[in-house]
Amino acid sequence: MDKKLHYVKKELLRREIPPVLLVLLFLAVLLLNFLLYMYLNNFAVATGQPNVDSSLCPFGYFRLGPLKNCLPWLSCGAINTEVRKLKCVGEGAVKKVFLSEWKENKVSLSQLANLELKEDFLHGLKMLKSLQSKYVVRLLGYCEKQFTILTQYHPLGSLKSLNEMLDLPKYKGLNTWHHRFMLAIDYVSIIHYLHNSPLGTLVMCDSNDLDKVLSQYLLTSDFHILVNDLDALPLVNRSAGRLVKCGHRELQGEFVAPEQLWPYGEEVPFEDDLMPPYDEKTDIWKIPDVSNFLLGHVKGSDIVRFHLFDIHAACKKKNPAERPSAQMVMDTYRKILTLLLREAAMPGTREML
Repeated sequence: MDKKLHYVKKELLRREIPPVLLVLLFLAVLLLNFLLYMYLNNFAVATGQPNVDSSLCPFGYFRLGPLKNCLPWLSCGAINTEVRKLKCVGEGAVKKVFLSEWKENKVSLSQLANLELKEDFLHGLKMLKSLQSKYVVRLLGYCEKQFTILTQYHPLGSLKSLNEMLDLPKYKGLNTWHHRFMLAIDYVSIIHYLHNSPLGTLVMCDSNDLDKVLSQYLLTSDFHILVNDLDALPLVNRSAGRLVKCGHRELQGEFVAPEQLWPYGEEVPFEDDLMPPYDEKTDIWKIPDVSNFLLGHVKGSDIVRFHLFDIHAACKKKNPAERPSAQMVMDTYRKILTLLLREAAMPGTREML
């Protein structure tokens, strides 16, 4: 009965709409699809295959603020004489971060906090130099002998502050499912870049809980995500049979992937030498939890979650080999964005035609 009524309703609707209006509506749909194609094509370029941002300078150089020319990375002498510390804005196990000033530009100055962790600090510097791209915070200079790194300053801080920022009147207009989903795509694009980096397949090891993950990323003033903390990025080399372990201590909790948990039960005390290594699929396991935070609880976010259900279920497969690659997740996210934008722009069009 319901199908019959639906059919009659559609027939009446067809009779009521003049042919000219149907043609105009059809042309409007074609135009909309073209505009969506152009928008998403540009978006795909911005978040697609790992590449170097055209606005970036050659290796060893940087551009900052209104500067048009590329300048060489600042060395020890320039950092010591031209950079002025203003205040400490963060401190972790490896380094302290100071809001600083260089030639009237706000910059971030990172210094080693614990000499015992100098290898982690220097590893982070090596990664920062090697991975400069649109996905990574911009390096402005460093002084290796003084364990100092200078990077671009982002006033919105780490990704942990996202909800706090979106509560501010200045940014309330960005607190939509669309902008939040774009952040999730940014995040997955960064994971894809790390898994396909110029150095090989890198695993984001500083990720034992959600807060720790969020603290590794910066929120830019135009609401994009950059990876900032690269101190713990071990390399997977399958051809050489090299897998990784994130640290030397036992990991616990539901946030980490199952293969990161001690597999021999409570009756066997944890020993690092007995802990099996793993690969980059640990990052895939965590994507649904990070995306869930990024999507928040705004109007439309539940619809996005509904469309993401299958790919997120695949990310949570217990067997790492059955989880999708970051490329597959990224492609699925983009397809869902395309679908949702089309439906949001022309609701009910399918019924009218």
